[in-house]
Amino acid sequence: MRIRTITLFATALAASLLLAGCSTAADDTTGGADHSSHSTSTPDASTSSEANAADEMFAAMMIPHHEQAVEMADMILDKDGIDPRVTDLAQQIKDAQAPEIETMTGWLDDWGATSGDGMAGHDMGEDGMMDDEAMTALDDATGDEAARLFLEGMIVHHEGAIDMAETELADGQNPDALDLAQQVIDSQSAEITAMNDILDTL
Repeated sequence: MRIRTITLFATALAASLLLAGCSTAADDTTGGADHSSHSTSTPDASTSSEANAADEMFAAMMIPHHEQAVEMADMILDKDGIDPRVTDLAQQIKDAQAPEIETMTGWLDDWGATSGDGMAGHDMGEDGMMDDEAMTALDDATGDEAARLFLEGMIVHHEGAIDMAETELADGQNPDALDLAQQVIDSQSAEITAMNDILDTL
């Protein structure tokens, strides 16, 4: 009777150890599968710093857009008898956008693209760009008339830049380009408000 009891106990112990081993193996297998699944879902951070076609188009189109804004600012700064609020704003626009032109030109060089690609995307009158007639009228105007033409033209110009920046935020991927797009939206939206306020008092 005692031998039978010992045999039954040994059999039960062996079965228990076998089940425990299977459970451990299953846990290990499951854990490995979970780990593998987690690791494959982690995005490759290196790709986020690369430029895609939207980034290149944003920079290529924004460079000539900024260049025209600087040209408009220079026109108003060269005139006498302009409302100081307008000349201050023109200087602010020039100081902000001239360095951005250099920055974006550097990006295009790094990306193997050219700023000339952007001119094909511009049709005068689209994206807020001033046509030759409007630029000549601004150049010839004086006093409050020049200030008014500058402000009205620059408001439309800024609205075009904001549209371009919003497209970049939607389609671009380069962090620096996305940051600049947001800066354009923030700064130029504020400048539009300021220009409208000045227009109301001219």
